[in-house]
Amino acid sequence: MRFEELWTQTGEWLKGSGPNADIVISSRIRLARNLAKYPFPHWAKPAQLEGVLSDFEKAYKEVDYFKGALYLRMKDLFGIDKQILLERHLISREHITNPEYKSVLIGDREIISIMVNEEDHLRIQVLQSGFNIQDTWKLTNKIDDDLDKRLDYAYSTDLGYYTCCPTNVGTGLRASCMVHLPCLVMTKQINQLLNAITKLGLTARGFFGEGTEASGNFFQISNQVTLGHSEEEIIDNLERLIRQVIDYENAARKSLLANQKQLLDDKISRAVGILKSAHLMTSEEALGLLSEVRLGIDLGMIKDINISMLNDLIIQIQPAHLQKTEEKHLSAEERDVKRAELIQSKLMG
Repeated sequence: MRFEELWTQTGEWLKGSGPNADIVISSRIRLARNLAKYPFPHWAKPAQLEGVLSDFEKAYKEVDYFKGALYLRMKDLFGIDKQILLERHLISREHITNPEYKSVLIGDREIISIMVNEEDHLRIQVLQSGFNIQDTWKLTNKIDDDLDKRLDYAYSTDLGYYTCCPTNVGTGLRASCMVHLPCLVMTKQINQLLNAITKLGLTARGFFGEGTEASGNFFQISNQVTLGHSEEEIIDNLERLIRQVIDYENAARKSLLANQKQLLDDKISRAVGILKSAHLMTSEEALGLLSEVRLGIDLGMIKDINISMLNDLIIQIQPAHLQKTEEKHLSAEERDVKRAELIQSKLMG
């Protein structure tokens, strides 16, 4: 796979398939791992960071799953290309800064990505479409086992896996689901739900994860602590909570359909109308309107727009993707113009 193929394709997690895909956009497992013979990245010297890169490169080339994978050194990428990877949920914001001794490995269909020398030596991520957390974990566990056979992880029988951040010590596992909750937002039940999630030891973030606010009615719900809990406990707890979230959102949708269908029809129709006619469109406004169109598709009110195309459009309208398409730097206003044009071409094409 080449980088040019990567940013123009629809990632697996955007396909709109899998269980409960109308509410759960994606399921993600992320593991933090460190190599025993090197200090954590923030304390390691350049030669040691290069050693991590070299050891990992040798290891992944022996894993069958990664045949044909895309391996990128961050220092070799243009700024716009790093932003592309961030917008596609393949790297973190931290991985963009100080790129000299960092890399990322991206597997087929963007299901697996591994950041090297981010906060930890390895950040192993598996991202799949729909409410698929158990299968996502099985694949993550297999990849982790394959790498563990070839790399000496920093591990203690008492504490588990050593990680740079104390909250990741133990399993080093973060499990999360990206959920679309427009009707809980409309019925003003969302704050009550988010408060309950926090009390249960989980957290909710925005569409682009840590450090981002929720927008477009999209929320990323994940565990906060790994120490003292097994992988199975973390995943089971998240799975039970997400099932409840799905039930709450479905109940809110049924209530609006039964009691305020005209209001719902109006909001969705207005969203389609604005998206098809606007000449300027900010990222935030577009995400909010596309959220309402997505709800219309899920409820069967809109039948001529494909959910996979709509999910992919959410990524394609982001600043770096727009500029990559135009092959030049765009001002904020120019991006707003191109964003509006792209949305119209997709929705009316």
